[in-house]
Amino acid sequence: MHRLLLIALTALVCGSACAQGQDLKVTLLGTGSPIPDPARYGPATLVQAGSQTLLFDAGRGATTRLYQLKIPLREVGPVFITHYHSDHINGLPDLWLSGWLGGPWAKRTTPMRVVGPKGLRELTDNLTKAYAADIRIRMADEHYPLSGVTFEPQEFDKDGVVYEKDGVKVTAFEVDHGDAIKPAYGYRVDYNGHSVLISGDTRVTENVVKYGSGVDLLVHEVCAARPEITDAQAKAVMAHHTSPQEAGAVFARAKPKMAAFTHIVLISRPSVPAPSIDDVISQARQNYDGPLVVGSDLMTFEVSDHGVVVSGNGR
Repeated sequence: MHRLLLIALTALVCGSACAQGQDLKVTLLGTGSPIPDPARYGPATLVQAGSQTLLFDAGRGATTRLYQLKIPLREVGPVFITHYHSDHINGLPDLWLSGWLGGPWAKRTTPMRVVGPKGLRELTDNLTKAYAADIRIRMADEHYPLSGVTFEPQEFDKDGVVYEKDGVKVTAFEVDHGDAIKPAYGYRVDYNGHSVLISGDTRVTENVVKYGSGVDLLVHEVCAARPEITDAQAKAVMAHHTSPQEAGAVFARAKPKMAAFTHIVLISRPSVPAPSIDDVISQARQNYDGPLVVGSDLMTFEVSDHGVVVSGNGR
């Protein structure tokens, strides 16, 4: 059913001309939550613009997905961090250290650039300390250059452009992931007249509509639970995220050419199953009737003058 839905959406959004190349390619490397689900790795979104390969968050398994795509780890960067919950950054040490190794899929010899809100330098400094023994051993034994395992952190503390190179512009904007979960940001990427917005983890926030208005692709988190689940922990999780109905209302206001769900949090209990993907779509459709997919790992979106082409199975 969802494969048919994707085919229909592709035809709706881009028509017959969509095979003529793309300006932006977005790949959902990981669409999951803190649950260690091998079908849905941790949050990570790859954006390829021109010759640049940008990564937004580095959750569990991001390095494995990049290897699956045959993208050399040395080519990935900058890495943009939305916030400092572990499920969004626990793949960063793997990408950093594995990218320094000697295999043809790695061989980074220059500093790894990471962009994120205040707190980033503390993270990168402490990772360097935590892995000091590994770094020392590999330099002595395998003679890898220190430059390839050095971080180049860039912090910011307000909305605005945080990266601009060769026509690619990345704008950060604050989002609301909860009163105690600060800083938290989303990102918008612009290149060659096209744009993609990545919400990061957030409750409904006006900035997503402000920065996402009219984008080609709006990638948004989502969290859902059946009404029978009423315990305090589930309520707390829901209160930090956006429900399908709420996200649908955001999409209806922002009017992207394509909307996609990622960081899919589906809450269950031993006696109550999690909502299905069909449930998520149905709930979002209460407020939004435009192009919409529920993301799956390695789903891709090719953005061009002809529209947005989706490849993936919708699961």
